[in-house]
Amino acid sequence: MKFVWKKILRLILVGLAVAALTFLMVNILPGDVADIIGGRGASPEDIEAIRKDLGLDRNILVRFVSWLGHLLQGDLGKSYLTGEPVLHIILTRLPVTVELLVISQLFALLLALPAGIFCAYRSGTFFDRLISIGGFATFSVPIFVMALVGIYLFAIQLHWLPATGYMPLEYGFWANFRSFILPALSIALIEWVVLMRVLRSDMISTLQQNYILMARAKGLPPWKVLLHHALRPSSFTLVTILGLQIGRLLGGAVIIETIFALPGIGRLLVNSIYARDYMVVQGCILLITIGYVVINTMVDILYHILDPRIRTEPANVG
Repeated sequence: MKFVWKKILRLILVGLAVAALTFLMVNILPGDVADIIGGRGASPEDIEAIRKDLGLDRNILVRFVSWLGHLLQGDLGKSYLTGEPVLHIILTRLPVTVELLVISQLFALLLALPAGIFCAYRSGTFFDRLISIGGFATFSVPIFVMALVGIYLFAIQLHWLPATGYMPLEYGFWANFRSFILPALSIALIEWVVLMRVLRSDMISTLQQNYILMARAKGLPPWKVLLHHALRPSSFTLVTILGLQIGRLLGGAVIIETIFALPGIGRLLVNSIYARDYMVVQGCILLITIGYVVINTMVDILYHILDPRIRTEPANVG
């Protein structure tokens, strides 16, 4: 429990630091939302009145203290443009981003698990090298190129999947799932390689352990040795990498949601930057960064629980 409390305390401190950096970063950006709200015909007096109404005429330190006080109460402020609570706007977009990340990671695991197990079992063979080279080839492709290639092949040429757009679950599971296949595959085809390589490396090491040799000597079939005896102890690093990827993909969702017109957090962030709706920008960046930190903390704690060796190594604690 001491380890968990240390992680939670670190999470709170990092969260406060992230909140401060987010506020400062957004507020030093050039441009003024009052100009957009006022429009081209607004006089300087009108612009100043809008700035005063929004509180933008106050000192940045005063605004930060006020913003932080509201933040600690769960209030992220209101959109400068629509007047809606920022938290409400984000929560309406969050399910789309979460669904995209979950499906993309499932696709990545579906590719990485069999490939990693097979490459470990047949390490050094032609097929091991072929899968590794193919993996690195897809990994080196930028994610937006992968997305555009997918749209061209599966939407324009084959007409199997929609090129862009989002269908809510109210229109049925399949309609909703189809709108995520191309975006999720674009992410998965980049991310599966790292998972496969990590699993392959750990599994090769595990397959050389004495208890694995004993299991083989007992005559157990290879699939049983691989899946029942070697996969679990080889998956600790995989869990860590998977968690880190999910956190990192919160930022990567900006590109994919923009290309595929998915109404998630990433697209909301891009639109808010163009509109200079700083309160929404602050909320989105804060959510993405805090999400990244929270997921990493959860992975650390899970890793600590899964691998008993960590608990016996004081140097690794904390």
